Amino acid sequence: MSDYAQFFKAFLRSSGKIGAIAPSSPELAEIMVEWLDWENLNSVVEYGPGTGVFTEAISNRLQPGTEFFAIERDPHLASITRDRCPDVRIVQECVSQVPRLCHEAGIDQVDAILCGLPWAAFHPELQNELLDAMFEVLPPGGKFATFAYWQGVVLPAGQRFRRYLHEHFSVVKQSRTAWRNLPPAFVYQCER
Repeated sequence: MSDYAQFFKAFLRSSGKIGAIAPSSPELAEIMVEWLDWENLNSVVEYGPGTGVFTEAISNRLQPGTEFFAIERDPHLASITRDRCPDVRIVQECVSQVPRLCHEAGIDQVDAILCGLPWAAFHPELQNELLDAMFEVLPPGGKFATFAYWQGVVLPAGQRFRRYLHEHFSVVKQSRTAWRNLPPAFVYQCER
């Protein structure tokens, strides 16, 4: 079955946790990774790899010795990502466990977190829980990237998340638009 069909099935199973009906496009994946200085990243974590589009783009940029793992809660999507990126460690867990997972991997702090989670679909309490866990491992100067769909930006949850980013990161930039993504999206490029 195609990645699109598998992703759509996962969306139907868990629409409150999966915020899209199709996997991210290669164009969005390129925007997600292109702004980082890969030669100076020692550790990278990916949240919610889905079918592995971002995972593949990340693994293609990794430098020798850079620690990297991805956290995917959905077992079917985790399996797809493992098949797509067999050299990447995919952990089936909730991203709220990132401090423990980093500790188990011998990672004291994370230089960059790249994220495919549907933040605008989450309740404020869950947003806060996940971001608080992230801040336990992302030091000042650490990078965080996540994407948003243009139509979601106008919704109250999307506006709330945008405010949260501006309140908790010293730098928040917005990338160019990935028009070939379904639906069109952009990347929030943040620095703590």
